[in-house]
Amino acid sequence: MLVVETVARIRRAHFVQGHSIGRIVRELKVSRNTVRRVIRSGVTEGQYRRKKLPRPKLGAWTTSLDRLLTENAAKPPRERLTLIRLFEALRGEGYTGSYDAVRRYARAQQREQGTGRPAAFVPLSFAPGEAYQFDWSHEIVVLDGVTTTVKVAHVRLCHSRMPFVRAYPRESQEMVFDAHERAFAFFHGACTRGIYDNMKTAVETVFIGRDRLFNRRFARMCSHYLVEPVACTPAAGWERARWRTKSGCCASGCSSRGCASRTTPR
Repeated sequence: MLVVETVARIRRAHFVQGHSIGRIVRELKVSRNTVRRVIRSGVTEGQYRRKKLPRPKLGAWTTSLDRLLTENAAKPPRERLTLIRLFEALRGEGYTGSYDAVRRYARAQQREQGTGRPAAFVPLSFAPGEAYQFDWSHEIVVLDGVTTTVKVAHVRLCHSRMPFVRAYPRESQEMVFDAHERAFAFFHGACTRGIYDNMKTAVETVFIGRDRLFNRRFARMCSHYLVEPVACTPAAGWERARWRTKSGCCASGCSSRGCASRTTPR
């Protein structure tokens, strides 16, 4: 199979430098058919797909594996064996190959028969002005020639994913209040709900479930902006966006666009 660099050299030699096919063959040590195929097809990488995948050890055991897969599929869902258990059962019959070969064959059979486990997900969708997310990140910057670590506050609208980022020397509560004030001024309003991590400047006590005891001053700030604070479950990162600390943007969680944040008197 041709590597990307060789394909690129063939294309540049022909289309940019104007070399003939014979000269390209002599200089790059490739066949004429290869050069013609690259020039005529317009591909930028060589692709080779086997029409039939060889199975040197599993080939003689595909009948037994098909039987095990059929018997396993006929069982109730709670009684079905995992692929590793089927692999162990096949080894008990004398199979000496690897587990990966069995796994690839079983997955291919499931795709062909449509019996594989369907992909499922729960999309996160927010209405305009419904919620925002707040979190901190640590960034290393150079100030006046001195390398130092700063704390960066990230406020992101969940509907439009519009971000607000501001750096501070610390993560104190005064910095939290200042970040909210500047963010709401930037967004020209506040949302009805704020999603937070269980940071000490906001949450004093974490109870069972979603019950929290918020810091008194933090609760007063949320009351001033008419924001309902919501804290995530500890060690449950799927409940909010994952923050990219270098760019200050969330990688998931805010799937919709076009936010028009709710204007709230301050």
